Formats: sequence, C-alpha cells, structure tokens
Amino acid sequence: MRFFLVVPVLGLVLCACYTGPSGPVVHRTAVDEQIDLSGRWNDVDSRAVSQEMVQDLLSRPWLDEWRDSAGKKPRVVVGRVANKSHEHIPTDTFVKDLERELVNSGEVSFLASFGQREQLKAEKLYQAEAASLETQKAMGRELGADFLLMGQINSIVDRAGGVTLLYYQVELEMINIETGVKEWIGQKKIKKVVERGEWD
Repeated sequence: MRFFLVVPVLGLVLCACYTGPSGPVVHRTAVDEQIDLSGRWNDVDSRAVSQEMVQDLLSRPWLDEWRDSAGKKPRVVVGRVANKSHEHIPTDTFVKDLERELVNSGEVSFLASFGQREQLKAEKLYQAEAASLETQKAMGRELGADFLLMGQINSIVDRAGGVTLLYYQVELEMINIETGVKEWIGQKKIKKVVERGEWD
C-alpha cells in the first residue's frame, strides 16, 4: 500500500522540478547602441561608414565647383555597391544608409535608384492604359542624373590560433555621367580583432 502512495508523490515532485525547455532570453536595446557579437560587418559599420563617407564627399571642392558652374544642386543617383568581401553583406542596407545621408544633407538633389525607376516606368505604362488623361503621368519627363555614386566592399581575413583579424575596405566613387570624370574617390577602412577559440 505504501508503494502506491510514494509513486504519485514522486511524480508530483518531478513535475514541479521540470519546467520544460528554456527559450531565448531577449533584451531590447537602443538601435544606435554599438553591439559587436561576431566581429562581422554589422549595422554599426554600415551606419558609421555611410555617414563618414558622405560627409567627406560633400566637403570636397567638386560640390562648390559644380554649383558655381551649373547654378544648381547636382542630381545624384546611387548605383551598385558590389560585395567583394569574404562574407555575406546586405549591400542594399548600406546603399539605403548612403541615400539617407545624401537626402538629409540637403546639398544634392537625389534621384530614384535604378530599381525604383523600373517601378516608376511600370506605373506610368499602367496609367497610360488605365488612368484618365487628366491624371496620367507622361513618359520622358524624369530628371536625368548628373552624377553616379558607386563602389565596392572588400575584406581580408587573417587568423592565428584563436585570434582573427578582420579588415574591411569600402571604396566609393562619384562619377560625372556626361564626361566620365571621377570627381571624388572615397575610402573607409575598418579593422577588428576577434579573440576566441573558433571563428566561422
């Protein structure tokens, strides 16, 4: 009789001790807080590099020279930023950071990207078939860009024992579309040392 009493009590003790698999622990942080978990390229790098490079771009003589000769702000479009690094880098995010810095500077007129222009073209074609004549937006009325900003991200990885050196080099060029002249070349370097037993 005692055996049948012990088994239910033991079962209750085990149930009380077992709480099931624990889930992830999540802590909310400020979006501008600098957090480096793996050492890889991250949001802090993207934001900092875009800010510094745009500041350098807008501080160079080409901008005043253009405004003096043309009498207007330069129209700029951001082209492709190629990822030639050792890791996956979401370059679209970096390009958006560049676009935001350029637009918010107020120093240039910023035009829609190539992908956005394709969507604009599709919308105008749709309006030509379906919208009233009074509200249709005409083809061939977009402003042409004066300058194209494009570039690439390169990296070098060096390992020894449990230490990894990560080196990133971002290169951007501002090119006069009509003349092909490179009006500005910018370069930003980032170096990180990651110390741990294994890095992948």
